[in-house]
Amino acid sequence: MSLSHQQKVYIPKDVRSNQYITAEIKVTDALLAHYPDHNTCYQTFSQAIFNLAEQEELYNVHVITNDKLPVVRFHTEAYCFPTAEQIIFFYNPEYHVAQSLHSKDDYRARKIRIVFLATGEDIRINSANFHIKVQSFLAKLMPQLPEKDLTIKIRDHQHLSYDLFAKAKGNKESYGYKLRTISDRYKARKCPLPEGHGSLCYVTVKLPLSRKLKQAILSEHTNDFTPLYQKLEDAFIQATSAKQLKRIAMVANGLTPLVRNSKYDQVEGTDEVQMLGFDPNLEEQQFIRHWDGNHLVETVSFTIAAGVKDCKDGGLGRYLNRVEDALKSLTSELGLDKSREELIVRFHQHISYQTPEQLVN
Repeated sequence: MSLSHQQKVYIPKDVRSNQYITAEIKVTDALLAHYPDHNTCYQTFSQAIFNLAEQEELYNVHVITNDKLPVVRFHTEAYCFPTAEQIIFFYNPEYHVAQSLHSKDDYRARKIRIVFLATGEDIRINSANFHIKVQSFLAKLMPQLPEKDLTIKIRDHQHLSYDLFAKAKGNKESYGYKLRTISDRYKARKCPLPEGHGSLCYVTVKLPLSRKLKQAILSEHTNDFTPLYQKLEDAFIQATSAKQLKRIAMVANGLTPLVRNSKYDQVEGTDEVQMLGFDPNLEEQQFIRHWDGNHLVETVSFTIAAGVKDCKDGGLGRYLNRVEDALKSLTSELGLDKSREELIVRFHQHISYQTPEQLVN
């Protein structure tokens, strides 16, 4: 197989593409001093944001002032589903627009989060233009704020999601992606990113624990689920090791995995979120496991993070091909029925940075 062919990954035509950008502004005493109370601050702030967003042609914008974490998924209908710690946005970028303030009475937020959901068609192709729009928006917003020494943390999240078993269900059409890092794609589109920006690439899959799978591994009427989790862990480690995938995690504790760069971010968990910290620069094995044999969960999450070397010289295509091979090996070992079961692969790319002075002057 030629090198250029290896660099491409063939993904089903009906792949879903998502992008959202968050801008986090710390709520300081100095900022709040300009308003009579928290609520007035958030209302005034959000109104300025929504007015400017309309001018800047950003049509799906949310302001979060209750410190909940935004999670974005594709759906044919628009829903906003809050939990104790998260706000899950379901939407179709082609059709859905919104402006919402998500707040909590008499609550002092640690940060104000502005969430920009990409809209329109060809999300991935237009991702740099969307980022430029958000940069322009922030450059115009900052002078409108009463406090001048505020820093903004920008996070750009993108993911492709598709069924690994699409072909087995008769969806033969695929498209060859030559995957590139966000910074390489943005450079080609004249979208400036600061030198020190952080970046992460990883794949997540959720494996439902079907009745068939449980019956194949567990004895009847047992309350010890250790054999099931151990079998999954062993099969996962074996499949990924065979493809030299060294940054992996298995989460089966009912929490939502959240991947961060352990070099820069705190990686403590919460009641709903399981933080997973990987260092993309380290070449040795990084395996994180979170499961308890006394508790049965409905789904097991597997995460495979890319290293720095995987992202260089067009290597992301090769990385995703290796991930797919490992997942196919894992699902074969577990005897999954590809024509009846679904395994959604989510390929995530993130970048983050603090706003440099030139963006907000």
